[in-house]
This record gives sequence, structure tokens and C-alpha cells, in this order.
Amino acid sequence: MSLRYSGGMLSPVSAMRFSPLPAPSLIDTHCHLDAPEFAERVDAVAADAAAAGLGQLLVPSVSRDSFASTLAMRERFGCWIALGLHPIYINQHLDAHLAELETLIRQETPQAVGEIGLDFYVPGLDAQRQEWLFAEQLKLARRYDLPVILHVRRSQDRILKYLRQIPVRGGIAHAFNGSRQQADMFIKLGFKLGFGGTMSYSGSRRIRELAATLPIQHIVLETDAPDIPPEWAQSLHNVPANLPRLAKILAELRNIDLDEMTRTLWRNSLTALGLAP
Repeated sequence: MSLRYSGGMLSPVSAMRFSPLPAPSLIDTHCHLDAPEFAERVDAVAADAAAAGLGQLLVPSVSRDSFASTLAMRERFGCWIALGLHPIYINQHLDAHLAELETLIRQETPQAVGEIGLDFYVPGLDAQRQEWLFAEQLKLARRYDLPVILHVRRSQDRILKYLRQIPVRGGIAHAFNGSRQQADMFIKLGFKLGFGGTMSYSGSRRIRELAATLPIQHIVLETDAPDIPPEWAQSLHNVPANLPRLAKILAELRNIDLDEMTRTLWRNSLTALGLAP
């Protein structure tokens, strides 16, 4: 993902706010609404999401510089938030940022710690420091009894190892792309698995098979907007308003009524974040 927006062209008051605890509706469990790609049109992006029937968005931070913009999304739109230090930006994270993160977690009571994890795909990232920072953030999540939003890229088994060593209250394995065996292990540890734009491509056979066959109570939907655009918008920035079409695809893959699917995904999302449905 690109570097995240840390300031912005926002007017002080938003006309549209999401509900703190929405009635049964679709929830985008991973959306970078504070991304620079949205800086000039964030009001429209949020309004389009609400008009499409989304009841909430979860906005995770990625670095110390994005803490303020993540909090601004909650202030402006009433979004759920996660606070964390993303592994892709490991070269930017200082030890002091971990202390700042803990202070904000204590003061701001986010829904989760995230986006955290390990990325062994992008070249040039210090794996040893990634693992240290991931472990320290898992300890924070455990200390404050929060779920975590996991970035898992070519690192499923290593992340599972840390989750066994430092148990947390679960959360979401974002953009899940592992095997069925790995999926079962995340589920056993209390995690939901996030599916999104990749599922919309007919060539993504393994992902579509997982989406179709994993226990439905362990699946949540996400966009990762502005990234991972769906098949019908490949050349565009992804937006949370694409989520209803993803829900329709998932319902068709599983031969489930769309209204029933929406209610199930709503319950799953609340459960993943420790919010009683």
C-alpha cells in the first residue's frame, strides 16, 4: 500500500456519520479511508458507502504519521478504527512509536490493534525487526484485551507461531490468501478471515473455493480501499461502496440468500471485534 495521508483538506464538520453499533447491515472490515487517494473526495466516498447500505467501516492506521488521520476519520464520520504499525513501513517505525501507540490505545480505545503483521513478499524489509515489532504489538493487544487486524503476506505460518506464543482475543486475518489448513488454524485461534476484491476474479480459484467452503461464521468482507480493486473496477481506486457486489458474489458462491448473508456477515464482523451483536 502507498504511504498514508497524515493531513488533509477536510472541513471541520461532516454531514454523514456511521452508527457506533449498526443494525444488521454490511460492514467494511478493512478500509483506508484516510488514504491520500481519497484526500480530495473523502466526504463523497463515505457518503457513497452509506448510500450503498454499509453500516460501518473499520479504518486501520499504518504508521505513527497516520495515527492522526485515522482518528480524524472517526471524529468526522464515526468510523470504527484500529491503531497499529504496519510491517511494510518497518523502515519508518522507531522504537518510540511503539510507546506512542500504547498511549493512544489507552487514551482513544480503538476497536482493534492494527494493521499489524509480517510481510515477507516486499523486498528490502527487515524480517527480524518486523517480527520483534509484531510481537510487541501482540503484547499490547493482549494487555488492553483488544483484537488485532493482521497483515499476512507470505507469512502465514510465522504469524501463526507468534499467535500461539502470544495469545490475543482474536481479530481478523486481512486479505486472507493462505491454504485451507492455515485457514483452519487461524479459525482455531479465534480469528475471522477477510475476503474482498480478489474473490471477484474468476481466475482466483483457490480464494473462491475457500470463500465457498470455509465455515460461514468465520468469514468477513472487506475492500482494503483504495487497494485490491474488484474485477469490475480494475483500473480504478477501490471504494467501500463496492462491498455490496462482493457480498452478492459471496452469496452466490455459497448459494445463500443475500439478506441472510448480510445478517451473517454483520454478526461475524461484530464478533471479530468483540462487539456483542
